[in-house]
Amino acid sequence: METIPTPPPPPTNRPAYVPAPGMFETRIPSSVAFLAGILLFLLPFSEIKCNQTVFANKSGLGFALGSDWKTVNNLGNKETTEGVTTKTNKEKEGNTQYFAIAALGLGLLGLLLSFSNAKSGGMTGVVTGILSAGALIGMMIELKRWFNDSMAKDAMNQTQNNTDNFGLDKLGNTLNDIKPTLNFTPWFYVAMVAFLFAAFFSYRRMSAMGKS
Repeated sequence: METIPTPPPPPTNRPAYVPAPGMFETRIPSSVAFLAGILLFLLPFSEIKCNQTVFANKSGLGFALGSDWKTVNNLGNKETTEGVTTKTNKEKEGNTQYFAIAALGLGLLGLLLSFSNAKSGGMTGVVTGILSAGALIGMMIELKRWFNDSMAKDAMNQTQNNTDNFGLDKLGNTLNDIKPTLNFTPWFYVAMVAFLFAAFFSYRRMSAMGKS
């Protein structure tokens, strides 16, 4: 007895199931990382200490706007501290402001473009994130160079004029007793890491689009 073959089932127009992208393959992580890096500019990025006491600091936004250093603690008395801060503010910080503007501007650009499609947003997110972190590194190097040059210049003036560095002679201490130091706060490094994470998340997002 001849068997009649069973006809194949009619084709359906139902689209194939496509799994939803994971959290780290969407625009949310890169956008949050960019936003975190930008908001950290409102916090102190660098500070000047004497004997482990912070007497002046400046935020990332302050560097970008070219603002003066903000007095935090008095070095013995108000008059001395104001004199020290005024002396510091008179010195141009090299190209520090330009690096700060570049880091903040690239971070804002990366945040805006992170809301675009995965291809353009992912690629620009990688570039702007890395460049923002690089600009912060450049800012750190330039600020340290300015501070070291300023210290060397004041040390030479001290030798010639028998005066202490940054006006600290008013405290009755010599340069060897109290030496100002430049430090970068944890907020500075967190901002740098945030931009690097933004670049990484943008790369993950771009890679996920290529697999789909």
